Amino acid sequence: MALFKSSEERRIEREMKIRQGIRRIERAIREQGKFMDEFVKNARRARTIGDAKQYQFIRNSLKKTLAIRRVLERQLLAVKNALVIKRQAEASADFTAAMGLMAAEIGKLFGETDLVKTQADWEKAMVQSQTMEERMNMFLDSVEEVAEQDVEMGSAQAVADEEIDRLIAAEAEAEQAREMGKLADLRAELDALKGPGEKQK
Repeated sequence: MALFKSSEERRIEREMKIRQGIRRIERAIREQGKFMDEFVKNARRARTIGDAKQYQFIRNSLKKTLAIRRVLERQLLAVKNALVIKRQAEASADFTAAMGLMAAEIGKLFGETDLVKTQADWEKAMVQSQTMEERMNMFLDSVEEVAEQDVEMGSAQAVADEEIDRLIAAEAEAEQAREMGKLADLRAELDALKGPGEKQK
């Protein structure tokens, strides 16, 4: 194992960490979706048995879960946008480096190479590259800080009671539609089993 990592190795490591972060946020969003489904089912059950206290508690939990999911979705969007900006910066850096090499090669062909200027330009480009990398890291750090603040404020974000009630009612309607569909299927099977004479009665 090398004691010192090359800039490319460090870049790949950072890329892997960003992708791991994205996967973790996506997994957290899916988990919040599962929690929401469970809370909706529990709320319907509480309303069915007439437990108003449990219904209110579950509804508040559902509101908090929905707010957390929205914060996570905002975080995911911020990280993905930062990744796009990073790739754009890398593409610009690659273009600049390639053009610098081409200029140096053309200069050599015409015997007009100014090595002092080339070295100065190269050193300047390296400093700018490092500055860009530091700025990108600072930007990602600031995004992370904002995301953490969003999580802390997540419970304070208002989700309307009506929105939660609509979510629960929609699930109840969907369940009723599924039950009616099953009944229709059973009737069709019974009709198919009856003889032609019995159907006419």
